[in-house]
Amino acid sequence: MPMAAARIEALIKEALPDATVEMEPLVDDNDHWLARVTSAQFAGKSRVQQHKMVFAALGERMGGELHALQLHTAVPN
Repeated sequence: MPMAAARIEALIKEALPDATVEMEPLVDDNDHWLARVTSAQFAGKSRVQQHKMVFAALGERMGGELHALQLHTAVPN
């Protein structure tokens, strides 16, 4: 079952409360998303570490409920 953008955003914000999350569909199927996540918690972390933090927030849903997620992470200016 596909995962809605609002649910993905809520899960990310639950793990990273200060995060700004922008969701964009890559395909019109609720299964392929681009997430732009900005959080101060990413400061000092590599891009790989930042992505792992987001994927940890989604847990086992990744690859199941949520088929594909392209990530762009950043630290606030």
